[in-house]
Amino acid sequence: MRLVGYSDLQARSAYQPVIHLQNGRSIAYVGHHGGSAVNPLTGAMESNGTSIVDVTDPSTPRALFHISGEKGQGESGGAQMVRLCNGSDLPRGDPAKTYLLRTYGNSAHQIWDVSAPERLALVVTVVAGLKDTHKSWWECDTGIAFLVSGLPDWRTRRMTQIFDISDPARPVHIRDFGLPGQQPGAGGTAPTELHGPISTGRGGNRVYFGYGTNRGGVVQIVDRDKLLNGPKAPTPANLAYPQVGRLELSPLVGAHTTFPLLNVEVPEFARDEHGRVRDFLVIVDESLRNECREEARQMVYFVDITAELRPFPVANYNVPEALGAFCSRGGRFGAHSSNENFTPVFYRRIMFFAWFNAGVRAVDVRDPFTPRELGYYIPATTDKTDKRCVKAGGQDRCKVAIQTNNVEVDERGYIYIVDRANTGMHILELTGEARRIANYPR
Repeated sequence: MRLVGYSDLQARSAYQPVIHLQNGRSIAYVGHHGGSAVNPLTGAMESNGTSIVDVTDPSTPRALFHISGEKGQGESGGAQMVRLCNGSDLPRGDPAKTYLLRTYGNSAHQIWDVSAPERLALVVTVVAGLKDTHKSWWECDTGIAFLVSGLPDWRTRRMTQIFDISDPARPVHIRDFGLPGQQPGAGGTAPTELHGPISTGRGGNRVYFGYGTNRGGVVQIVDRDKLLNGPKAPTPANLAYPQVGRLELSPLVGAHTTFPLLNVEVPEFARDEHGRVRDFLVIVDESLRNECREEARQMVYFVDITAELRPFPVANYNVPEALGAFCSRGGRFGAHSSNENFTPVFYRRIMFFAWFNAGVRAVDVRDPFTPRELGYYIPATTDKTDKRCVKAGGQDRCKVAIQTNNVEVDERGYIYIVDRANTGMHILELTGEARRIANYPR
């Protein structure tokens, strides 16, 4: 992998990047964790929120705007999650506009008009008064949004609120959803909280939900049509009704990202009469503790979901610690997330995994039974990179370390990684064998 361009993102701790094509420009929208920094564009101190960067020329990214987020530090403020839709794609959107769906700290979800990324306007607050938010999903062709929320009366910090945002100025609430036992009035121990969903839309008719981060994970495969059109009251029967399949993970791992690899022609089975084409789900856990102090290493797992009722793990991917003495480098070492873009350049060919102090890893997934690393990139620290600490002998021991947090790709084939420790955004491209495997446009 090769570095193409870099933006310091005003030294803000970064979470989700999304690259959106609008009016002939490629624009990166980056959600941030809580904190604050001076915005050089205005000279003002601003709470971390959403950075907007023109990456049309990836070698020279240009900061356009920063939308302030909720006050607070770390997970308690900012505006971590971003999704984009063009009004021309939404059933009832203004075709001249581009819309941003973002979280506002842990308390709300908002829609912004970002048609001109240098001049923005808040359109509407979809829902407020929440106790948490996180990794949402928005279908541009239908307008259906699966929002990770925390309603005060639900028994879990995070569950799903489903809205029709086909008209961004007039969101319509469809239903609230979660695992049975999370709903108001239930008894016993509430199941693991939601981390995020990924939908295959009306055509695929599936939504893949990942619950948990680094322990007690649950993966839920849901019939999208039944979810949207089935009975809405959050009773145990109604919450179970749209479920097609479910996988209870080890108590030592979670499900941060659940990315579907569907209709994969497995090369090894090319001459087999049956089973040549399989469906898989790629589950990424999240490492939470610095310097390998977790109960278990957080990795990537490949699950065969061809028979949806009985999901079956078939492979895993891990970065060997000894390759870089990563446990002693400082900060977190382990998986966090994968790219979530279905662009034909990479889909069913290569996936990218953010691995905190081991950077980003490019993995050949053409045969999900035998995933194989193709390349990696570990950014250099800068004078803005924040330290990460652990207790040693009753004292804080701190080290400066890269913390590659999230990764995304665009239709041109560029890879974008952002850093949790204030280092910024790196824009990369593949080289050598990895580039030959990808389906780059000519």
